[in-house]
Amino acid sequence: MDQTAQEQSAFVGIDVAKKHLDVHVLPAATSFRVGRDGAGLDDLRDRLQGLSPVLIVLEATGGYETVVLATLAGAGLPVLAVNPRQIRDFARACGQLAKTDQLDAAVIARFAERIRPELRPLPDAATQMLGEIAARRRQIIDMISAESMRLKQAAARKVQRRINAHLAWLQQELTDIDTDLDNAIQESAVWSHHEALLDAVPGVGKTVARTLLAELPELGTLDRRQISALAGLAPFNHDSGTHRGKRSIRGGRTVVRSALFMATWVATRCNPVIKPFYERLIASGKPRMVALVASMRKLLTILNAIIRDQKPWQAA
Repeated sequence: MDQTAQEQSAFVGIDVAKKHLDVHVLPAATSFRVGRDGAGLDDLRDRLQGLSPVLIVLEATGGYETVVLATLAGAGLPVLAVNPRQIRDFARACGQLAKTDQLDAAVIARFAERIRPELRPLPDAATQMLGEIAARRRQIIDMISAESMRLKQAAARKVQRRINAHLAWLQQELTDIDTDLDNAIQESAVWSHHEALLDAVPGVGKTVARTLLAELPELGTLDRRQISALAGLAPFNHDSGTHRGKRSIRGGRTVVRSALFMATWVATRCNPVIKPFYERLIASGKPRMVALVASMRKLLTILNAIIRDQKPWQAA
């Protein structure tokens, strides 16, 4: 294969660290390292633009990948961040047990070449900001819960006073973050409209609506099967030969699934569509959790259709 043909079929794997990026290119099997700073990202962008790659894949590594994604996507390059668990499972399947940054980049490149995960549009800067604010809100709530448990266990009054002081600060921080969320939603006519559409569905409050806006920007742009898969609500078969195992859900976006769980739990009591659907499943002998997951999937399908069609909730 000549150099031109190789460039036209290049697959790139990038291992992201705090200070540097290890890059591996297939089928040329070339590797290089750049810094995760302005100069390094510019160098990476220029090198990859020269390759015209089919696909660039990197792991989602706690936020370090964000600036890399933004740089490459802004240059019009086909880049995608994948769940690290997918890469680990792929590496084990290939018998790759050793682990270094360079080896990881090579495994990611091989994953890109053989699996070819589907490219999805990246959220814009405003959506990323909303997602970060929503994530910070969840962190504050987790800290409030943890400190509340410590307060119950503390016996010394001095310790109790310190925990109470921290709880008061966290509650004020939560109030401030909610204000930031309100402002972010109000500044966008689209988000305000979408929030109103979602909030009108019985069982779906503002918190769930904002979680979906921030964590599931694809809502309304995919079909029901695709959106269920993104949320981790698509059932997978467990069959072998004549054995037919129970189908189960896995993967997907945990935050979205948790929000839908709470919304559906409420909807099974007050939503005129979800409530009878859930009750029919229970009456037919389905376990409660199976019925609840099926109801989550149905609620998500309804929400997806509402945003897609831009039509308000109708019980019929």
